[in-house]
Amino acid sequence: MSTDWAGYGYAALVASGGVFGYVKAGSVPSLAAGLLFGSLAGVGAYQMSCDPGNIWLSLATSGTLSGIMGTRFLKSRKFMPAGLIAGVSLLMVGRLGVALLQNRDGSQ
Repeated sequence: MSTDWAGYGYAALVASGGVFGYVKAGSVPSLAAGLLFGSLAGVGAYQMSCDPGNIWLSLATSGTLSGIMGTRFLKSRKFMPAGLIAGVSLLMVGRLGVALLQNRDGSQ
């Protein structure tokens, strides 16, 4: 059993982004979304740590965030925070996609 450090780091980044949005702009929706998606990503990282083939929650969370934040980035053209979260979320989707393909092939 190996720990999914990248998943936990991603979860911490998402949650801290929500907290930062609240502290900087007083945005309660940013706080709520950051904590919700950060928690989901953390649970997904825990699931992957227990069973590397259990990627579905992590994949759904990072896929949803890449879509939402990618759209925000395209509208605003501001890297922080939308571009950063969209980029990191896309990296997580790619990482999880590779893990999914490796699990299907039976190789790890």
